[in-house]
Amino acid sequence: MTQERYQEAMKFAGEKHCQQKVPGTNSNYLLHISNVAMEVLFAYTFDKNFDIDFAIQIAILHDVIEDTNADFETIKYKFGENVAVAVQALTKDETLDTKEEQMLDSLRRINTLQKEVGLVKLADRITNLQSPPRHWNSSKIIKYCEEAKLISKALNGKNMYLNKRLNSKIIEYEAKIQTIGR
Repeated sequence: MTQERYQEAMKFAGEKHCQQKVPGTNSNYLLHISNVAMEVLFAYTFDKNFDIDFAIQIAILHDVIEDTNADFETIKYKFGENVAVAVQALTKDETLDTKEEQMLDSLRRINTLQKEVGLVKLADRITNLQSPPRHWNSSKIIKYCEEAKLISKALNGKNMYLNKRLNSKIIEYEAKIQTIGR
């Protein structure tokens, strides 16, 4: 049942991310986590053609391997192998040399799995396309927008609602870039 899985995953993520803040803010990282889950829930209201329980779990847990001391085996034990594999695919492989290689590798892994994994990545980037942190320079902001376009293209067709939403967020972000450049 969705509520129980949501609560179990949120409790785990809350404990693991308890010291983490949303970059550039004083907000607890659970704000980001809950926003990604909200995007997935809204997508489900428009298209029920995916496993909402699976998608919600990975939405909530999507950053626990990348950003905390949680590992694949812990996720597998607590939430099952499918969830662990999904979270691992959403985790950048930091042994790769560049951020671009890490993103391309993650997108490749995401595209070998269930569509729920891809739609969580779309929801994650939608959530991240807010006003950029003040400490980012214009080059980083532009690069982040270009990365969003890559994500949109690579995950096109995972969920029509989220694909459209990401593309509209990219347009909004590009407008912000124009105002920053002035």
